[in-house]
Amino acid sequence: MLIGGRQFSGRTYVMAIINITPDSFWEASRATADGALFAAERAVREGAAVLDIGAQSTRPGYTEVSAEEEIVRLERPLSAILREFDVPVSVDTYFPETAEFALGAGAHMINDVWGLTRGDMAGVIARHGASACIMHNSPSPVEGQVIPAVLQFLRERAEYAVAFGISPDQICLDGGIGFAKSAAQSMELLNDYGSLKSLGYPLLLGCSRKSLFGGRPSDRLPATLAATRTAAREGVLFVRVHDVKENVEEINKTYEDLHRKA
Repeated sequence: MLIGGRQFSGRTYVMAIINITPDSFWEASRATADGALFAAERAVREGAAVLDIGAQSTRPGYTEVSAEEEIVRLERPLSAILREFDVPVSVDTYFPETAEFALGAGAHMINDVWGLTRGDMAGVIARHGASACIMHNSPSPVEGQVIPAVLQFLRERAEYAVAFGISPDQICLDGGIGFAKSAAQSMELLNDYGSLKSLGYPLLLGCSRKSLFGGRPSDRLPATLAATRTAAREGVLFVRVHDVKENVEEINKTYEDLHRKA
């Protein structure tokens, strides 16, 4: 997959979550506009291959902020991060207006939790020659079998993206763990995440410290690392995580174990 002119393939990479929000579900991940630069510096130092900046929480029960507010939150930290770090930058938004601003400012990818279903999002990304992460989501909970529903949605949205001019080698897919799914459905999806490879696109796994693991967010790192191990074994291209150092180490250990067994 190409992001910002860089090729990602052949292993699992860490995408670091940079939250410029006051209400993200894990309090320790929240950063102010000034703090975002320090969070990005730490993530890059610890081995993040991509930075994913979000200015709106999409946790369960979140209160939506406008595109205008997202842009205000993003403007200063996005500019500073793009200036300071030679790492591809993704912006987590489902507003085409925010995407237009972010890509115009120099961001390289849009990570859309609504799968390019809002307005002219696909057109905006295509016009900028940018990359896209397309996530499964639904206004109502998934009923019945979760894997077929996710496969159908992602197949249709990827075809839609390509039809709008987004290059196939600039698309990755996210099954949307925790979105429009019960905890049991999310766990079922996580346990069979490799089945999404049948769509022919690289995958992103986003389950860092999420509620499907039970308990408090502060206690969910071990379960997150177990999911990252599975992702590395199954050839998932990106894991989107809060804890860069720990997940990078887990990926490296997994590859060492696989090499020893080969």
